[in-house]
Amino acid sequence: MSDSKDNPGSTRIAAGETRSPKYTRKLKLGIAAGIIAVLGAGAAVASTAARSTDAVAANTAAATSPAAELKLGYFGNITHAAALVGVKQGFIEQNLGGTKLSTQVFNAGPAAVEALNAGAIDATYIGPNPAINSFVKSKGESVSIIAGAASGGAQLVVKPEIKTAADLKGKTLASPQLGGTQDVALRAWLGKQGFKTNTDGGGDVAINPTENAQTLKLFQDGKLDGAWLPEPWASRLVLQAGAKVLVDEKDLWDGSLTGKPGEFPTTILIVNKKFAAEHPQTVEALLKGHVEAVKWLNGTPAAEKATEVNAALKDAAGKALPQDVIDRSLQNIVFTVDPLAGTFTKLLQDGVDAGTTKQADINGIFDLTTLNSVTGQKASAGGLGKD
Repeated sequence: MSDSKDNPGSTRIAAGETRSPKYTRKLKLGIAAGIIAVLGAGAAVASTAARSTDAVAANTAAATSPAAELKLGYFGNITHAAALVGVKQGFIEQNLGGTKLSTQVFNAGPAAVEALNAGAIDATYIGPNPAINSFVKSKGESVSIIAGAASGGAQLVVKPEIKTAADLKGKTLASPQLGGTQDVALRAWLGKQGFKTNTDGGGDVAINPTENAQTLKLFQDGKLDGAWLPEPWASRLVLQAGAKVLVDEKDLWDGSLTGKPGEFPTTILIVNKKFAAEHPQTVEALLKGHVEAVKWLNGTPAAEKATEVNAALKDAAGKALPQDVIDRSLQNIVFTVDPLAGTFTKLLQDGVDAGTTKQADINGIFDLTTLNSVTGQKASAGGLGKD
């Protein structure tokens, strides 16, 4: 064995071992090629990862794209004036942009919730109790309350000879639909007066859930003793059928739950949770139109407001109201985007007492984040969801 200095044509690799310069050049070239290959593979992996990230982002964007169509429900009631003018004046449609707006008019909340859960509509204006009931039944999976719309405008109107609550024993009253907000309010109030009712129409006071227009006719024909109704139906029975007000629901709310005496939610805006997750842009557009409609209602002179709401009601329900009915109805309602969340624990309990819902945790029923983003204000979820 010779040292490198004895054999300058060799390269020492390890003790007792030599390799030729040609082999060394091949080794270096191999190492360089390996490094290039590794770098190339890393670049390919990075490129693939980037494409994968882009695909996920694209899929996410597609999954949360604006809806092709928004199917919106509401009632032909003055308590739904935000929906009436929102549709009639174009506030909602203009904000939706390329999303088509289609609408469906309901008589009462339970029917609207059934349509929402079946996918026949995507969002609806509704009273609070059917929304609570749907949330409870679905264990929080069905709907989110995204805004308020109206407070007040619900009364128990009765025959003139009925002077006190005690006079209702053995009488027959109506509500718009079993489990609806006025139905629950009536049953809960009667319970506090010491009367028993049940959902099949029996008890100390019979309650027959009846479509509002039919209630008016039955009362005029003397077949009903009274009804707990939203506007304009309470006003119609008073002004067109000779009823008198026994209970104005606003008098039952002292403000301890909201800081606003006399205010309670008559109408709110809810959305199908799956639709909201897939189309947040459309929900935001709906809320922008809704907020504009409420601002219009609160900022428009009374005479013009009555005219426009009446014209919208004619479009929705097929017939305009007499001027005295529309005027009285509007005087009884406060339009607000605040859902008055502080009342919802009591509203749930009223439903339990009425036998139309079960006791449950309703935390998560509100998602007011988009509303608050649109208004720049802070409507509270009352600890029952996001705000």
